[in-house]
Amino acid sequence: MLKKKTVPILSVIAVFIMLCGCSSQNLFNSKMASSKEFFDYNPRLEYIIKKDDKVMLSIWDHDDLGVGSLYNSMYNSNEVFGKWMMVNDSGIINIPKFGPFKIAGLSTTQAEDSLKLRFKKIIVNPILEVRILNKEIIVMGEVKTSGKQLLEKQNNTLLDVIAKAGDLDIYANKKKIKVIRKFGNYSKFVTINLTKMDSTLSQNIQVYPGDIVYVPSRGMKVWEKNSTSIIYPLSAIISSLVLLKSINK
Repeated sequence: MLKKKTVPILSVIAVFIMLCGCSSQNLFNSKMASSKEFFDYNPRLEYIIKKDDKVMLSIWDHDDLGVGSLYNSMYNSNEVFGKWMMVNDSGIINIPKFGPFKIAGLSTTQAEDSLKLRFKKIIVNPILEVRILNKEIIVMGEVKTSGKQLLEKQNNTLLDVIAKAGDLDIYANKKKIKVIRKFGNYSKFVTINLTKMDSTLSQNIQVYPGDIVYVPSRGMKVWEKNSTSIIYPLSAIISSLVLLKSINK
């Protein structure tokens, strides 16, 4: 009798573990479209300024005309990043001495060229730089340090941000890394496979501020977590059944 009762219990538990091991968490399997062509490398890619961006304007030898400064040694990095202008809902910032300036929709190079024309009215050969302080990307999933990253370079790659996140974790599914990018009111994604050394460079795509990099876990992680929570109760059940058997002898 004991043997007949034990087999179904073990079978049900074994099937449950197998089902848990086959399941995988996927945060991005909704209606987003997968389109590789939207992620092709562009060596001339420039960030386009948008509302809510934090803009710092540095003007050589004219700190009173800028907001923040990369050129004045009296500022340390924390003070610099505490001095910026917010692009308002109309895409405008207020420039000292000149007032409102429509900056949304421009690249930093275009903004600099336009501002130079204005400042030439009061400065001979102005040297200035426009910097965006909130160019960020989100890295989620099986990496050592997930969260937001500040993109300081003009061109950044997938391997750049993974390295900055402390590398992939042991359970990372290197075959199904997703990069999600917003285009207006919809999003597109591309799935990257980093398991083949000969194609690593071609898979090392360019990432853009606002992107989300999601590194899913392999099914083995789910299996190990669920099996751990089941094995201990299972061992207790088996021990009890063995004890009952010995008592009934």
